[in-house]
Amino acid sequence: MATYLEPANEINVYAECDVLVVGAGCAGHSAAVAAARAGAKRVILMERYGYSGGDVTGDYVLMVPKLSYKTLPFVRGIQEEWFERMEKNAPGSTWGPRMQDIGKQDKALILRWQHKMDTVSPSDPKMLVRSVYYDGPQLEIEMDMMLLELADQIQVLYHSWGTRPIIEDNQIKGVIFESKEGRQAVFAKVVIDATGDGDLYRQAGVPYEHLSDLNTRSHTTTLAWRVGGVDNDYLIEWRYNHPQEWRAACAEVAKMTGYRSSLPAWDEPNGNCLVFNSHYNMDCTSIHDLTKTEMDTRKHIRDIIDYCKQAIPGAYKDMYLMSIAPQTGVRCGNRLLGEYVMTPRDFAFATEHDDVIAWHSTICRINDCAPVEIPYRSIVPKGIDNLLCPGRHFSADSVAIDWLNLIPQCIGTGQAAGVAAAIAVEKGTGTHDVDIRAVQDVLVDQNVPLPRNAKVDKCYMELVKENEYGLNNDLARRVRENPDDLSAYRQY
Repeated sequence: MATYLEPANEINVYAECDVLVVGAGCAGHSAAVAAARAGAKRVILMERYGYSGGDVTGDYVLMVPKLSYKTLPFVRGIQEEWFERMEKNAPGSTWGPRMQDIGKQDKALILRWQHKMDTVSPSDPKMLVRSVYYDGPQLEIEMDMMLLELADQIQVLYHSWGTRPIIEDNQIKGVIFESKEGRQAVFAKVVIDATGDGDLYRQAGVPYEHLSDLNTRSHTTTLAWRVGGVDNDYLIEWRYNHPQEWRAACAEVAKMTGYRSSLPAWDEPNGNCLVFNSHYNMDCTSIHDLTKTEMDTRKHIRDIIDYCKQAIPGAYKDMYLMSIAPQTGVRCGNRLLGEYVMTPRDFAFATEHDDVIAWHSTICRINDCAPVEIPYRSIVPKGIDNLLCPGRHFSADSVAIDWLNLIPQCIGTGQAAGVAAAIAVEKGTGTHDVDIRAVQDVLVDQNVPLPRNAKVDKCYMELVKENEYGLNNDLARRVRENPDDLSAYRQY
């Protein structure tokens, strides 16, 4: 490729701060909020778009799965705070099994929710799972409100794209960013790369890898869109009574488009539906692939709507296009190779970590969606200090990342990164040497249950042990007998 030598240039230092968070997706937003609540006085949250949430609000990922295991909510903290705030400030903006119904086996409630993905446990006995669907614009407002409540500590820079780390003596000192005001710099004591694709750490010279396993859900891109005018009650009944015809219709749409696309079925209140698609073998750090995803999706929207009206008129005859997501949905770009790399073995062998910062139920079937421990070391890069890397690009191998890059894990690692950054600044240490016990205690105070912590109700640990860490199933036994057999891991 041809190259151009950029002239040396003096740029303005826009600000100096204690903690700089680059990326206001669910990881970065949580990091900024948690850092301020943990005592950081000068926090800057930088985001290329004009809103927080990333894929959550920008690509209509309007459901958070698997927040509970059996009868207890293992994913709490800022994640559960979202829904508590929305239920209080915007009644009717969330829906799904209620917190008090977690683990219930009531047949009427199971029937009520079984058509909604991830609201009923995948294994027997069937029971309700805390998975929450929500109104995206209402969440967008609530995320801003959380930042505004901490306005004395958090400065928000929307429409600002962090582009390059400033590295000196194996420490990150700040970030260069671009905006309508031109190129400028922010200096910070701790920088949190929450860009989702490691946009900063990959330029800092730390080890990382690219993309996920070809056979996983994460090796795709998507562009969601929404429709109105759907008779959802009719559609639910029709799908239940005509499963073969439903599958055939989905296959026809895939044949028509060349990629996998759902029919409008992720029902919302008032006859609205969400439409997802999966474009396989796409690289979400490639300009070409991102552009192709968006243009190919938009090209076929009218055709899909027309087909649906003809194929299932009882549900779709009055359907119309409402909106197209403002940003591409992506699942895995770059993956950090940090101080600890999570693998399927962490699920199959219930690995315990002294530096655990999140203890999450996940979508992994190997351990029956039971909680898995995420260590602090998995957000710490090798070779560079004062840089933390939470979110969907954190340290996991090409298979395990598929179970760990969802919204709850992004929020959990982001919240922990924010607390760790605040404590490192307060105590004058580097992020590699942060007082992890202090980090864990503050996280528990922020409503995050952690295993083996004296301040956490013992019933959590007892439930996990009683259920053998979710490993009393045939798939888990197969994996444990052949831990290097990747084909077994993929059957989640």
